[in-house]
Amino acid sequence: MTCKTSIITLKFLKGLKKSNPLRTPPRRILGVDPGLAATGWGLVVYESNRLIHVAHGCIETEPHLSRPERLLCIYRQIRDIITLYAPEEGAVETLYMGKNTATAIPVAEARGVVCMAMAELGLAVREYTPLVIKQAIVGRGKAEKHQVQEMVRLLLGLDAVPQPDHAADALAAAICLAHGTACVALSS
Repeated sequence: MTCKTSIITLKFLKGLKKSNPLRTPPRRILGVDPGLAATGWGLVVYESNRLIHVAHGCIETEPHLSRPERLLCIYRQIRDIITLYAPEEGAVETLYMGKNTATAIPVAEARGVVCMAMAELGLAVREYTPLVIKQAIVGRGKAEKHQVQEMVRLLLGLDAVPQPDHAADALAAAICLAHGTACVALSS
């Protein structure tokens, strides 16, 4: 059984000063855009109203694997990412049924293993609908995907839009949590 994870790391806590007593403690936040074929993830640090991009990537599962094997790949890779980067909080995009209801169950299962891995490793997990994420990032709940991706690029000071798009969506979820957007807490 194989699955691959692409990882792009640009910055990691560069320039953070520990001597400023007015600074808020840094919050490491992992955002996830779950899917059975591709699960995007992105990690940001939020400190004193500053967003810092740490890493992003995409977990891709092989289509020839059984669904349980694909879910196990996602679960293991998310656990590895959490262990490597040690986030304290997780933001997960909720299921959007849209026009393609055939993918709803596999995506829901992927969300389940992501949330389980986060909870198992002690992360405070929050859920956001795509509409809420778009509203928080762009200012409009009906924003186009490319608008969200460009705002993620600008907010994180990146040279290019994060790729693949699942990773950009995951970073958007993390930014949404960093900015304190109202959400549904899984612990409730």
